[in-house]
Amino acid sequence: MTTYISIEQVDALLGPAWAPDDKKPRAVLMANTWLTNLRLPEFDPVPEDVAQAGAEVAREAAAGNLYGAKETGVLSKSVNADGVSSSKTYAESSRSISAGESFALALLAHYLNNSGQTKVVRC
Repeated sequence: MTTYISIEQVDALLGPAWAPDDKKPRAVLMANTWLTNLRLPEFDPVPEDVAQAGAEVAREAAAGNLYGAKETGVLSKSVNADGVSSSKTYAESSRSISAGESFALALLAHYLNNSGQTKVVRC
């Protein structure tokens, strides 16, 4: 895992009240994991917009809005009494993206779009 942000940096960007002190280490760990999983390019030093994105994600992690539990189960169920028919649809629940995650992705968009990958379009 790459370290993009530290507790001290998040405190400087968001103020020390962004999370209780006991939640800060795990929140920053989760933010660094989230950023690492985006496969950003390597930075030395880490740009301000990447640090800001990490701070936003750390705040969401401290609030419990990142890496939440997922539920699976019945999405829909139908019964037909005359034709003796029954059907069920199972699906994994989707997860909403928090405002902090959305803002972080907006801050990182230009790093994610220029990842060295080529888009292939078939005609």
